[in-house]
Amino acid sequence: MSILSFLKKKDTSPASVLPIKTDVHSHLIPAIDDGVQSIEESLAILKEMESLGYEKVITTPHTMPGTYDNSPENIYQGLEKMRQAIQKAGINIQLEAATEYYLDESFVELIDSDAPLMTFGDKYVLFETPFMNQPPQLKEVTFKLAMKGYKPVFAHPERYLYLMQSEYLLEELIDRKILFQLNIVALTGCYSKHVQKFAEKLIDMKAVKLVGTDCHNMGHIQLLKAAVKTKYFKKLMDLELLNNSL
Repeated sequence: MSILSFLKKKDTSPASVLPIKTDVHSHLIPAIDDGVQSIEESLAILKEMESLGYEKVITTPHTMPGTYDNSPENIYQGLEKMRQAIQKAGINIQLEAATEYYLDESFVELIDSDAPLMTFGDKYVLFETPFMNQPPQLKEVTFKLAMKGYKPVFAHPERYLYLMQSEYLLEELIDRKILFQLNIVALTGCYSKHVQKFAEKLIDMKAVKLVGTDCHNMGHIQLLKAAVKTKYFKKLMDLELLNNSL
């Protein structure tokens, strides 16, 4: 090692500590969806998140009947295993769990059944939809959730083509008090440039109320570090986000 390289200061530019202390969207319970597949992989990611300043991670496995047939029972079982592994590994992160519901007829039936939904914070319910086409039940579901005392959280709205193409629908959802949860990594253009531009538009509109990593693997951690360097990250952090109140 040369003297110059020895004296060179360590690069801490990717925000060694993020202002966001709570993550509300990730897939870190092993082998129950398309997220991490082992405890070791999850621990490696959580260690990275701890180094970035996260203190709490609310992980949200998919609930998508026919694809990811998760239930509160198996999600909470996986959560307990991960909590034990975190404690043993000495990682200083509080791990909680909810779920990312897929909006389809099964979700409508679940709401109508009055079965308790998996929530985080103040009865927040995270849900996603198909990316290309607006589901016909979108307004019905958000209305029913509100009537039952839940607060709908729209996962990664920046990724939905039908929302990009309808200013009217975008304004209507905002007027309905649906909380928009943006994926921070979208600011890198990793999904597409169109998604990145729409994410920036949502930030400019001050429509974003929650942010998440949507972390599935270590690659998303690297994207997160890159997103912190983007000009829109500071604009995002200047919004009145709910994360640190959770």
